[in-house]
Amino acid sequence: MTYGGRRPTHAERGIVTPMPEYAELRCQSYFSLLAASSSPEALAERAGALGLRGLALTDVGSLAGAVRFSLACRKAGVRAILGATVTVDEGDGAGYDLVLLAENQTGYRHLCQTLTLGLGGTPEQLDAEGDVWLGKRPCRVTLANLAARAEGVIALTAWARGPALSALQAGHPQQALARLRALRECFGPHGLFVELDNPLERESARHMRQVAALAEQAGLACVAAGGARYHDRARARLLDALIAIDAILPLSEARRQGLLPTNDALHLFDAAEAARRFAAFPAAMARSVEIAERCAVSLDFSADRVPPHPDGSSDPEADNARLAAECEQGLITLYGSGEARVRLDVARQRLAGERVVIARAGLAGYLLIVADIVRFARGHGIRCQGRGSAAGSIVAYLLGITAVDPIAQNLLFERFLSDDRFIMPDIDVDFDGARREEVIQHVYETYGRERCAMVCNYVTFQARAAARDLGKALGMPQDAIDAVARDLQSRSATRSAELLAADDPDAATQAPNHPHRLLRELMVQIDGVPRHLSVHPGGMTLTARPISDIVPVEPATMEGRTVIQWDKESMEDAGLIKTDLLSLRTLGLVSDALDLAGLPQDHLTRVGLDDPALYEMMQRGDTIGAFQIESRAQMQMLPRLKPRRFEDITIEVAIVRPGPIQGGAVHPYLRRRTGEEPVRYLHPCLEPALAETLGVMIFQEQTIRVAVAASDFTPGEADTLRRALSRGEVDEALRERFLRGALRKGIAPEVAAEIFAQVAGFAGFGFNKSHAASFALITYQTMWLKRYQPLAFYCALLNNQPIGFYPAEVILGEAKRHGIPIHGADVNASRGRYRIEAGGIRLSLAEVKGLGPEYIARIEAGQPFASLDDLHVRAGLPRPLIADLIRAGACDAFGERRALLWALGDTRDNSAELPLDLPASPVPVAPLPAAQATLWEYELTGMSASTQIVSHHRARLTRQGCVTAAQARSLRAGTRVRIGGLIAVRQRPGTAGGVMFLSLEDESGLVDVVLKPETYQRARKLLTTHKLVVVSAVVQRNGEAVSFLASTVEAMEG
Repeated sequence: MTYGGRRPTHAERGIVTPMPEYAELRCQSYFSLLAASSSPEALAERAGALGLRGLALTDVGSLAGAVRFSLACRKAGVRAILGATVTVDEGDGAGYDLVLLAENQTGYRHLCQTLTLGLGGTPEQLDAEGDVWLGKRPCRVTLANLAARAEGVIALTAWARGPALSALQAGHPQQALARLRALRECFGPHGLFVELDNPLERESARHMRQVAALAEQAGLACVAAGGARYHDRARARLLDALIAIDAILPLSEARRQGLLPTNDALHLFDAAEAARRFAAFPAAMARSVEIAERCAVSLDFSADRVPPHPDGSSDPEADNARLAAECEQGLITLYGSGEARVRLDVARQRLAGERVVIARAGLAGYLLIVADIVRFARGHGIRCQGRGSAAGSIVAYLLGITAVDPIAQNLLFERFLSDDRFIMPDIDVDFDGARREEVIQHVYETYGRERCAMVCNYVTFQARAAARDLGKALGMPQDAIDAVARDLQSRSATRSAELLAADDPDAATQAPNHPHRLLRELMVQIDGVPRHLSVHPGGMTLTARPISDIVPVEPATMEGRTVIQWDKESMEDAGLIKTDLLSLRTLGLVSDALDLAGLPQDHLTRVGLDDPALYEMMQRGDTIGAFQIESRAQMQMLPRLKPRRFEDITIEVAIVRPGPIQGGAVHPYLRRRTGEEPVRYLHPCLEPALAETLGVMIFQEQTIRVAVAASDFTPGEADTLRRALSRGEVDEALRERFLRGALRKGIAPEVAAEIFAQVAGFAGFGFNKSHAASFALITYQTMWLKRYQPLAFYCALLNNQPIGFYPAEVILGEAKRHGIPIHGADVNASRGRYRIEAGGIRLSLAEVKGLGPEYIARIEAGQPFASLDDLHVRAGLPRPLIADLIRAGACDAFGERRALLWALGDTRDNSAELPLDLPASPVPVAPLPAAQATLWEYELTGMSASTQIVSHHRARLTRQGCVTAAQARSLRAGTRVRIGGLIAVRQRPGTAGGVMFLSLEDESGLVDVVLKPETYQRARKLLTTHKLVVVSAVVQRNGEAVSFLASTVEAMEG
């Protein structure tokens, strides 16, 4: 056979050519923060689809995505290689990029330590090594840092900013060679590889030849890498936008400055594409697979999740013994006398069972640590209380971590921990927000800063921030950006983009490069992309060995804190435990109120939970300021649910949540509670699980109880089912097992299927009963203070703002309606906090705009002042600030406001040193109208001690046919009514289908107004610009609950 004079191909000769193989060793995810545009999961999935032999995640100074990436690679069947990109500092700001890969566990530990050093280091490391750079990005390290931690680490020389190519492009080949030789000294010839990359730019082939030649001179091998920054080229445009956002430049300027990639070639590619890109360097391509196969790291750190005790001891048996002794003492204290004594035998039996599970899980030490933290707080007068699933544990109750009796409240331990549950629990403890930092610093000091750190959050792009940042990147005018961002109501960038398209009549015909079309498309892509690292509200992790051996640690913005690069999900997936040391201002309110009332801090522990007066207040919805039951929705629910006992408060806390609302549980429960509907169960076996909620699922734990009752699941397996269903992972094998177990229990197939469907529909939304019961206790305590110590309660409530649902002006109005006098701000009587005075509450100076802590301290130090002149001279306040104090009524003791302002002179002069020549006798001026005085007070303090602002409009409102809030609440259902008021609260929950809820306040009280989506859309702009409005509405009644369905909203005149 002839081939036209040419040599036959391998295929023509019947020779099988091995398929090329490739592993991508340099790839960044969106955890490089504005430098890459794909998630770790998308990268792993794409690598699997492309058939890559391995994929390395090498984010800039970060292992934030490591756990997610490893799990995703396991699912995709791809070898996960963990690494990071650092900057090697050469002094005077010079440096180059280097990619570090963890070859084994030692290498991973060294990688974490290196990143910790480069990002700022722990205090111990900062003391030990003086060459640490205190920078967030990039992660800067020295050759000395690298040499000390080179074992188990494989280094790649990166590309454009690497040691070789960056020097060559600058015309310094000898510097490039010197850099490679210095790195060879650090890592050795088998630990350092010179990277070749072909980003398909004009000079790429020449650059690869130059770098390869340099590698040969240095005695180093080359490896191919693609430097991917997104999984698919469809994400290239988003990368450009992120880079522009990071540079705070429009895309056009970022491109002009050479900051953007020149093409869309930075995507993952398969081995065939790699063979084309690296055709001249087949050995470098093959070496990518060799290096990938050298790398294997486990991220299971479950053996390190409990730190040693402060004395350095770490003995699980000793921990179990100490736990047993402390729990035995708790049994005597909590069940040894009184009404609880009847539960002692049950408590002892339950304790024995829990201790077995805790010992098997190796968690005795962890529980003792949390108990020690709580003991420290209480010993230092810091109010605290555990909550969450831990409240279902009698061990936590006996140790004093939680405050609700799990036996009396029928709480489930298995929601917290079980023998066959493979996810470690965490314990949530709330602390007085004003003093929580003392507790956090105690933990650092007690257990060692090298073993403790806060858990991180990654703040992702939400709708408004996305619109503003992308709008600027696209070069849109600022007023156009403001108009778009202002109208966005959903937090979801994707949903907001859909709404923008629906509102834009030209959306369908806009050109592909139209700014508004690009904005919408990029908003969809940017949804969920991290923008920056933040600190979890209270999550802290403690470890058995230095935490920087496990995950990189950075200094937090708040002095004295450090933060790991993993969020709570990654941390838990790696086997570590998070302890939530949370801030709850309500605990500060309770402590302050008890102090103001002259009661001991443990007084509320002796208060019974069966006071009829408190339940009567709840049934009336008189709950403003009460923890968890003061919102509009809660006050609408309370008159319908009519709580009569503590368990009802627990249900009240849990039922006004997205889960029961979306799951359709609310109305059936209420109808059954009032006898309008019989209590029904899908099967009699469900009655023990659902009897307390009348056959309706309200609590998370009920899904566990139902799965155990209706099938042969253990509690731990049932919780695994709940977790899977809550994530939307409807595992068919789990479903079939549930149905088989139900059949074995004699349940008909169609009934079993219906039970499973009910569990599946509810599992993702239910509220944890243990959590609800813990909150219900605080609810009851705040109601007791509101009922029996109202003066102390309202004063403490105001001093702990912001808290709860309502602003200070509403709380003041509520206090007035409860007969408490309110005294205005006064430079001689007010302090930096609200205080009790003459049977009433004196406004705080801190409410006056512009009056910061320094000026308040000056006023407090100089009190009392004899005159305005005395105030000016001794407090040294600027004239404009004195003028604001006069307008706010804080200088009324010195004379009439207009006369004082006239005497003050030109308030536009900011000098505090100008002489203040006040006339010897008051200047005759017309008295200030009361309405103007109130308006000034609202402008400067947001409230008025004497008059609610709507009262000044009452005569006009009456002429317009408006009634007061109190009058409106007494009208029959279906009555058409007009109400004028101040918007106190506006709310548009995601579960309400676009409905807007307003709380309107006038001098007589509050009303709840409902705006259907079409009404809201008509009034949307007005509601963003006006606080005083008139609403035309129809009265709606549901039992004793009253609301008003609005048809129109208009601005209040005058």
